[in-house]
Amino acid sequence: MIDAAEQARSLIAGITLDELERDRQRRDALLWNFTVLGEASGKVSAELKSDHPEVAWRRPADTRNRIVHGYWSIDLEILYTTATNNLGDLIKGLRAVLDGLGE
Repeated sequence: MIDAAEQARSLIAGITLDELERDRQRRDALLWNFTVLGEASGKVSAELKSDHPEVAWRRPADTRNRIVHGYWSIDLEILYTTATNNLGDLIKGLRAVLDGLGE
């Protein structure tokens, strides 16, 4: 999950939404990483999720479902904004969970 979230962030780093909309490969890569992130989120055990309610486990899965099942109506601005504004907090939370598992 961390890798996919970091990759999504790196794909939009330093570019505008307009540039993303014109760059098919980058846009497809962003969609792929959001899909991987959501799929991985769905595979996390219920126990781990309940032990760490501070992590927004459901949002990546919901985003994945929207991409996979509603691909014709994806709002690229929402994905761009999510990658820009929300994935940093998710990555931070996931790293904290991962660090806690090693204890």
